Amino acid sequence: MAACMEKKINSDEQEWILEPLCFPEQPATDIGTNSSSHHDMEVVTCVLCSHSAPLSEKDGLLKHLVLEHKLVIADVKLIADFPKYMEYWKNRISEQPITDFCSVIQTNSQGPVEKQEHYFLLCDVLPEDRVLREHLQQKRLEEILEQQQRERDDDSFQRICMFCNDEFTGNRSSLLNHMARDHSFSMGLPDNIVYCVEFLDHLQRKLDNLQCLYCEKTFRDKTTLKDHMRKKQHRRINGNNSEYDCFYIINYLELGKTWEEVQSEDDREMVEDEDDDWSDWQAHPVCAVCLFCEQQSESMEKIYTHMEETHGFDLHKLKTELDLRFYQQVKLVNYIRREIHQCRCYGCQEKFGSKPEVIRHVIEAGHVMQLPETSTWDQPQYYFPTYENDALLCALSDSDSDSEHTGPWGDVPVIAEDISNLKVLKQTSILSHLLKNTDSSS
Repeated sequence: MAACMEKKINSDEQEWILEPLCFPEQPATDIGTNSSSHHDMEVVTCVLCSHSAPLSEKDGLLKHLVLEHKLVIADVKLIADFPKYMEYWKNRISEQPITDFCSVIQTNSQGPVEKQEHYFLLCDVLPEDRVLREHLQQKRLEEILEQQQRERDDDSFQRICMFCNDEFTGNRSSLLNHMARDHSFSMGLPDNIVYCVEFLDHLQRKLDNLQCLYCEKTFRDKTTLKDHMRKKQHRRINGNNSEYDCFYIINYLELGKTWEEVQSEDDREMVEDEDDDWSDWQAHPVCAVCLFCEQQSESMEKIYTHMEETHGFDLHKLKTELDLRFYQQVKLVNYIRREIHQCRCYGCQEKFGSKPEVIRHVIEAGHVMQLPETSTWDQPQYYFPTYENDALLCALSDSDSDSEHTGPWGDVPVIAEDISNLKVLKQTSILSHLLKNTDSSS
C-alpha cells in the first residue's frame, strides 16, 4: 500500500503527515488509443534556425519565432498540419530572403531610429501561403473522412455505456443513440463524430474523476455527481472546451466553425425524454483495504472477517467493549493506519524499519488487540483520513443505534414547546409572571 504523495516534518521527535495518502488504484484498462498522442510528439523545427520542439509545445516554438526572429505567423490555429507547414516554409526561406514572403511591420515608427524594430508577418494574404494552407486542409480532410468511414463500417465496436453499464456491440451508432435516447445525453449524431473511441475514453475519464461533463466541477462521489448533472440539466458537454474540437468532422470541413454549432443543430433532431431520472446509473464499487495487509474486498463483512481470522483483529469486539461511537471508530482506524504507515507499533510505540517488520511484531507480540490509552488516539487530528480513499471508514456505524437521538443530557427527554395557541401561551408564560412581579416591586 504505497503512498502516492506524502510530506513529513520532524518536530519533538514526532512525524506529521501534512497531506492525505491514497491507496493505489487498480490500473484502468485502456479501451482505445489516443490518436493525437503520437501526433503531439512529432518534432517541429524553426523555419529560420535549428531550434526544434514537439508539436505539443507549439506555443513555445511560436514564442521563439517572435522573440528570436521577430516572425509572426497569422491564424496558426487554422493551419491543418503545422509540422508540414513549417517544413515547407523552412525550405522556401532557405532559397529566398524572408522579405519575399512576409509583410514587414515597423514598430515605433514615430520614435527614434534606434528604438524602431521590424517584424515579419507570414499570412494567407500571400497567394503561396493560402494555396499551402488549402492544400494541407484538403489533405487532412481526406485523412479524417477515411478515418470516419472506417469507424462507420466497423462492426467490431464493443463498449459499455458509461451511465448504465449496458454493453453494446456492432456499430458505434447503437451506443450513441442509446445514450441520447435513454439518458438524454448527446455527443452529436454519429455521422458528425470521428475518433469515437478516443472521445468516449476522454468522457469516461472525466466521469471516473467525478467531474461534471458540462460545468467540469468535481464532486465527492458518483451519486452526488449524478444528481448534480440531472438537476442542473448538465447532461451535455461543455461547448467552450476546445479539447473536444478534434472529435467533430465540422472542425475539419469549415475552418472557424465550432463543434458546439453542430451539436445545437443535432439536438433539434434528438427526441427528448422528460421522464429520464438516471435511475440506472451504477457507480463502480469501492474496495475496502485491510488494516494490516493489501487484502481488498468490495464486501465490508469480508474485510472484517479477514482481519479477525488472519490477523486476530476484531473491530466489532473493540467497538462493543469500549463503547465506541462513530467518530471514535473513525479516529481509531485513522490512528492505526497512520502508526503502521510510519512503521510504528500502535500498541507499544516501538519503531521499526519497514511495514512488514512492524506487522510481524504486532502479531508475534500479541499487540493486535492492544490499544494505548484512549487519550492517545482519541485526538482531533485523527478525524482526518490517513488514506483519503479509505473505504473502510464508510462501513463504520454507531455502537448504539439510538445514540444519534440521545441529547447531551443522556436520556432526559426534550419536549417541544406547543405553539398552537400563542395567545394562551403568552398569558400563562412564566415570563409574564416574572415581568409582573418586577413591575410591582419597582
